Amino acid sequence: MGRRPTPAPSHPRTGRPADRTERRARIAELRAAEHRRERRRTLALLAVAGLLLAGLAGGGALLVLDARQDRTDRTDRRDQQDRTDTAGAPIPGVRTYDHLSRTHVTTKVAYPQTPPVGGDHHPVWLECTGTVYDRPVADENAVHSLEHGAVWVTYNAKAGAADVQALAARVRATPYSFLSPYPDQPGILTLTAWGAQLVLESASDPRVEQFFTRYVQGPQTQEPGASCSAGSMPLTRG
Repeated sequence: MGRRPTPAPSHPRTGRPADRTERRARIAELRAAEHRRERRRTLALLAVAGLLLAGLAGGGALLVLDARQDRTDRTDRRDQQDRTDTAGAPIPGVRTYDHLSRTHVTTKVAYPQTPPVGGDHHPVWLECTGTVYDRPVADENAVHSLEHGAVWVTYNAKAGAADVQALAARVRATPYSFLSPYPDQPGILTLTAWGAQLVLESASDPRVEQFFTRYVQGPQTQEPGASCSAGSMPLTRG
């Protein structure tokens, strides 16, 4: 007689074959693995969605920045055009002078204009960093500052205190400009640049701003970018 086959081992409590228990364990393991894969897939999708949203937000920010930059560029171009238009239009009352000498001298110079608009001058320039002087300055040093592109504001005894204060405030706010009294000048208020001069009666005259816009480091500047700071020098005429 042949040998009977050995029966499959049973579960110790249920008596069911052990392969069913193993199958259920295997299924549970597969489901757990699938759950882990789904979780990783969900997290990956969320990460991609986050990146897309961040990209959209960043793109929106870039669009906003581009729009702001475009507005700034348009404003800058408009301001530049305004300056160009202003620079090209004559300022009523401004007298101009050509062919001014630029020799450095250490002697007094007899200038034909009062205040002088250019010509031979002292080797050391007058400080013109928005400087306000309360007494007359040496012409020869001041002319050297004009050569560097500064605007010189002067006034005589007929000038009102309010006008002097207004011009002083304008000068203090403007590098490459300076102000000083000039008792014997014919005009009440005078604005001078190298080769250009304007006589006024009031600081509220709109030509004050036009003159500053045109001539502070303007096209008449003989030494563009030259310093307006200075060391020791004569500060009074005489």
